[in-house]
Amino acid sequence: MARVKIEIPENFIFQCDLPVRITDINYGGHVGNDALLSILHEIRMQFFNHFGYSEMQFAGAGMLMADVAIEFKSELFYGDIINASVTTGEFSKIGFDIFYKLEKQTGEQKKLVAVAKTGMICYDYEKKKIVAMPEEAIQKLSA
Repeated sequence: MARVKIEIPENFIFQCDLPVRITDINYGGHVGNDALLSILHEIRMQFFNHFGYSEMQFAGAGMLMADVAIEFKSELFYGDIINASVTTGEFSKIGFDIFYKLEKQTGEQKKLVAVAKTGMICYDYEKKKIVAMPEEAIQKLSA
């Protein structure tokens, strides 16, 4: 069976830490795959906020997530702190990719728990159509 394989860049332009919440835990006693997608959304919001943006106010455009891929590497449990590293790539006329590396501290070392990629598209919510990527955002977010 073919597996998703995400090529993560080496350099990251943003980092944040998030605690695993009790609501992230599934019946298996670890973070559920649906919860990890919600965690990626929170990381993305913090990433955009760091640069003065949101998904609705992105240098004159809005944002839509067009696709997502996640490689699960290790379990996360209640009380773990996620160390998230984020960067961008694959800029086009209408969007770009966001890459995520999620790790947790285990003793003296960091352990990789997931890598992910979201494809983001610029969108005008009033006109209900895809729009061009703002040049200001390309300049700010280019790694």
